[in-house]
Amino acid sequence: MSSYIIEGGTPLKGNIRVNGNKNAALPCIAASLLSSEPLILQNIPNIEDVNIMLHIVEQLGGVVEHRPAQRERELVVRSLRSYKVPEEQAQQIRASFLFAGPLLARGGRAYMPPPGGDVIGRRRLDTHLLALKVLGTEISIGNGYDLRAPQGLQGATIFLDETSVTATENCLMAAVTARGRTIIENAASEPHVQDLCLLLNAMGGRISGIGTNLLIIEGVPRLHGARFEIGSDYMEVGSFIGMAAATHSDITIEDIQPRTLNMIEINYQKLGIQWECSGRALRVLPTTLAVQPDLGGAIPSIADAPWPGFPPDLTSIVLVVATQARGIILIYERLFESRMFFVDKLISMGAQIILCDPHRVVVSGPTQLTATTLTSPDVRAGMALVIAALCARGCSVINNIFQIERGYENLAERLAQLGARIERSQ
Repeated sequence: MSSYIIEGGTPLKGNIRVNGNKNAALPCIAASLLSSEPLILQNIPNIEDVNIMLHIVEQLGGVVEHRPAQRERELVVRSLRSYKVPEEQAQQIRASFLFAGPLLARGGRAYMPPPGGDVIGRRRLDTHLLALKVLGTEISIGNGYDLRAPQGLQGATIFLDETSVTATENCLMAAVTARGRTIIENAASEPHVQDLCLLLNAMGGRISGIGTNLLIIEGVPRLHGARFEIGSDYMEVGSFIGMAAATHSDITIEDIQPRTLNMIEINYQKLGIQWECSGRALRVLPTTLAVQPDLGGAIPSIADAPWPGFPPDLTSIVLVVATQARGIILIYERLFESRMFFVDKLISMGAQIILCDPHRVVVSGPTQLTATTLTSPDVRAGMALVIAALCARGCSVINNIFQIERGYENLAERLAQLGARIERSQ
């Protein structure tokens, strides 16, 4: 099993380019099933999650052409060969369930094995299934989910019982060619949901309300091919900002979208992180980190929330950065009850952290972390451990890096170019 070997304690310097948004690429890949014409996706990251989704497309009947020089993939699904998502791939990735909506829209049936992915707590599928049911789907649950729409899908008004990103995306892809109008209330509005909406419109869909929690879809008979560029990954941006701040490095991050960083900036400023933007480049300013008290001197907190709130995927990152900041802060992860359980690994490195309950930790810093052997539990916690290892005194080994590389392309090579002492062992 591959590992990262990281010698910590070296400030980094240089420029790093952000890749395409993983969470936008995955639903856009699933949307290729909605048309028999070619779909060209640009700025696609070359990561494990993307490769798994592309493999599923091929097994369902699609043809995928990789053009690495242009950082694009061409997907053509002339006809569906199967309505069953393969179990082996489904067990590897949560996003495999995004094929439910396109399969129902294209062929009237989908068989979905239980999806895998990060182990960060219960991740219910009820919102997906209830929304698809309103659109006319018959649901049978056994070892998997057998979904059928024998009369086709019919537009309807849907109120999602939670602001779920992937349920919103599944509903969009099911509704775009359904008969009549669909209204999705309490819809997710993250940048990756917006990217999917823009792609579907580029394919001939009629979606309005993009960027809001009320989406209106006027069903169209069919979609055509398109060329579409995936937006930059603001989770990578947030990760690299955190890495630069925690290691007191001077790093410029290129190809950002400033509009996606407003709430990240507000919360990172609570730790004393500063940066300056020039166009689509962001330079993190080396500084001594210090927790900024709330008005009246109260201990501040950083809590995640649906867009435009602080992204849940960055709570692991900001937690590690807090170990290097002077002062005390509360980190509150509201959505998943197991995401914080990686803090025992940071405590073993010397971090002063109190796990209050499955959702809240109190961090007191700064502390000098000490190198150790670690295992990555999921994508974002794995990246957080990389940052911790870069801060630590000595040589750390991080195992199970498959989990990290599901979300970060060529991470070891890119960090080495910044001066990080990191090796990837096979």
